[in-house]
Amino acid sequence: MQSNIILLLILTALLWGVTPIIEKRALQGAEPFIGLIFRNMTVTFILVIAVLATGKIKEVLNTSPRTMLLFAFTGVTAGLLAMLTYFAALKLGATSKVVPVTATYPLVTVILGVLILGEQVTLMRVIGTILIIAGIWLVHPT
Repeated sequence: MQSNIILLLILTALLWGVTPIIEKRALQGAEPFIGLIFRNMTVTFILVIAVLATGKIKEVLNTSPRTMLLFAFTGVTAGLLAMLTYFAALKLGATSKVVPVTATYPLVTVILGVLILGEQVTLMRVIGTILIIAGIWLVHPT
């Protein structure tokens, strides 16, 4: 893997690792739905400024309707519904137990990638899937 990709992945992991701690604290003072409103309003505001500042408005307007619809759908599934259920779980449970379970989404992605996208099942993917399941068990050995 290229070093710039590895750096981006490390940065992503750090940001995703710190964020649940902050969210857990924030959820002490608000319900999950309210937290989601503030989170998305902030992101929307920053994105609008970024689009205007970078001159990407034409690119946004020239995006195909199909692509817009697909991103809108994932916005509802991951950005709204999954975040609401995640915030609700985070508010009720221990961060150290909630986050690892929600981080098992690659298991769903691998299965759907094979079934819907026709991606190949490899030995490494099978081993990775087994390790994900083992990780869930290690965090929740009940």
